[in-house]
Amino acid sequence: MIFSFQITDAVVVAWILNATLVVPELDHHSFWKDDSDFSDIFDVDWFISYLSKDVTVVKSIPYEVMTSMDKLPWTMRAPRKSMPEFYIDEVLPILMRRRALQLTKFDYRLTNELDEELQKLRCRVNFHALRFKKSIQNLGKKLVRRLRIMSSRYVAIHLRFEPDMLAFSGCYYGGGEKERKELAEIRKRWDTLPDLSAEDERTRGKCPLTPHEIGLMLRALGFGNETYLYVASGEIYGGEETLRPLRELFPNFYTKEMLAGDDLKPFLPFASQLAAVDFIVCDESDVFVANNNGNMAKVLAGRRRYMGHKRTIRPNTKKLNVLFQARNQMDWDRFSQKVKKIQRGLMGEPDYTRHGRDDFHEMPSSCICQRVPANRSVTTQTEKLTAQVRLTTRIL
Repeated sequence: MIFSFQITDAVVVAWILNATLVVPELDHHSFWKDDSDFSDIFDVDWFISYLSKDVTVVKSIPYEVMTSMDKLPWTMRAPRKSMPEFYIDEVLPILMRRRALQLTKFDYRLTNELDEELQKLRCRVNFHALRFKKSIQNLGKKLVRRLRIMSSRYVAIHLRFEPDMLAFSGCYYGGGEKERKELAEIRKRWDTLPDLSAEDERTRGKCPLTPHEIGLMLRALGFGNETYLYVASGEIYGGEETLRPLRELFPNFYTKEMLAGDDLKPFLPFASQLAAVDFIVCDESDVFVANNNGNMAKVLAGRRRYMGHKRTIRPNTKKLNVLFQARNQMDWDRFSQKVKKIQRGLMGEPDYTRHGRDDFHEMPSSCICQRVPANRSVTTQTEKLTAQVRLTTRIL
């Protein structure tokens, strides 16, 4: 799957290095086995044009550069959450020497804490330069129109209850030895994952809620059974049996497969393109419910704030998991009161922030205008390091 913040950070690093960026190559060897390229998902010409005043972007390394190189481009992986100094001190010398450099696995390879001007560049990429290609946009908008014909308002849920998510999280959902074996087998596809205790992960709030638990949470928060739900998801672990309790709580239940019909056929082999369709419908929803702390949920939450604020609900999985274990020991009114108390501050209020804890892609505060008291001034300091690196020669 492709998430826009990986591309966003690649653009920012290119700016820091004063280097030309080659349109990013997507991972074709992930769990999803998706052969989509950048241009199959995003409008590449718009991407290049929009960023032209910030970073030079090309579709491929120019032929004359490739023929002048003695060796193939150097490949390296930056440490997670690297500071700009790392790219200046460690990456730039190699780039200057080799003329071309490939940075791989570019997820979380740039710190969350950057100079405000670089954060604004992140916003320009995330919310403006990255635009889905027309065919994806058209289908996403068509699904939104079909939902709006049935109801003026709808809630979108990013369930993230696919087999890979459950295997990666190390969680267990009561499916016995069959579930343990199936998820353990999927988990082997990641070489570096540590052994985890499913009970400890649930206690720490690291396990996604089940579809049934999401439904109970929403009903406890006051969403009636007449509410229209759009469920964004890939293959749900357990299939229809897992989804049935959520459908029973919310009969007006829809997915892209139900709304699109044959229009979805060209996209079916491509998980990233299907996720892009889900992204559009979730973004347009009146309320968005994120059932995990994953990348798509973060970018959606940030976009919904940046574009004028629409409510995003984040379940407090740590406390809700404890409550669900005691669900049968209380009546519905008490359960509902407890859910509302647990979710206080996580209901998508416009001014709510968790100081020092929010990912910038989720809370793009540098890009959102805020009221400032008349007796205070707002100043922006640009890092000297960044100013110095802009004097380097632009190279490939």
